[in-house]
Amino acid sequence: MSETSTAAPAPAAVDLRAALERVRTEVGKAVVGQDGAVSGLLIALLAGGHVLLEGVPGVAKTLLVRSLSQALSLQTHRVQFTPDLMPGDVTGSLVYDQRRGDFEFREGPVFTNILLADEINRTPPKTQSALLEAMEERQVSADGVSRPLPDPFLVAATQNPIEYEGTYTLPEAQLDRFLLKLVLDVPERESEVEVLRRHAEGFDPRDLAAAGVSAVLTAEQLREAQRSAASVGASEDVLAYIVDLARATRRSPSVRLGVSPRGTTALLAAAKSWAWLSGYDSITPDHVQAIVMPVWRHRIQIRPEAELEGVSPDTILRSIVQQVQVPI
Repeated sequence: MSETSTAAPAPAAVDLRAALERVRTEVGKAVVGQDGAVSGLLIALLAGGHVLLEGVPGVAKTLLVRSLSQALSLQTHRVQFTPDLMPGDVTGSLVYDQRRGDFEFREGPVFTNILLADEINRTPPKTQSALLEAMEERQVSADGVSRPLPDPFLVAATQNPIEYEGTYTLPEAQLDRFLLKLVLDVPERESEVEVLRRHAEGFDPRDLAAAGVSAVLTAEQLREAQRSAASVGASEDVLAYIVDLARATRRSPSVRLGVSPRGTTALLAAAKSWAWLSGYDSITPDHVQAIVMPVWRHRIQIRPEAELEGVSPDTILRSIVQQVQVPI
């Protein structure tokens, strides 16, 4: 494994890292048993990516995003995706102003820092795809004019993995724009008891301020943390290791479509953010292995016959991580 320095990090980086840890603490005042999802959202924010949250109803997907936005003092809009939702309902549209006798652009809910796209798989592909430009270019185009979105900007989309009636599969191009796909499981017994204890004591998920969730990081501090995380180094050996992992997905007999070059750059960005959060100034294979599953699980298309045998993307990625040689 390549040597990695962790000595004497810059004081500013230490302070920013401590602030992000306080964000984790604040979110924990409202959400119990989803530490991995909190880490994933912080990684996505640092890397400037987007997150797909998958889980059955009632595992705090929406509460998690609302708590995070409150702890970061960021503007948040929530859109409930439904079959009759139109693209303009998300991005905005031209509206005729009778007083001026002209059309003006009325911004949609996408003009925010964190967009909570609730049950994104309940709206048709046309409306799902309306987010593509916003997610990739950080802008919305209408009437030949490009309108930039606020910075930072993150789409946190939720979907239910078990209910298929009235849902639409996300297009591959849409899935590829999500940096991470986080799977939220039902909490462990102790965590679930803690959830009930808080509700018994009067916790109201609709009132986060009463729960004590307060802002501990500003948008400017977050942008500074993003710049610091982007400066984390990566050796040639680690870069080659990421490529070898991606090429292994393309050769797997169970995979119809493996990870693309966009997937390798996504893994690099996420590994940098995770290394920075962990106090490292360059990434190691351990950081790559720790984050590879949420970054790549939605970028792999499995052959139908393999799916019938119960093969999942996570199974394939675990096997590939075990087989591909790790840099010394």
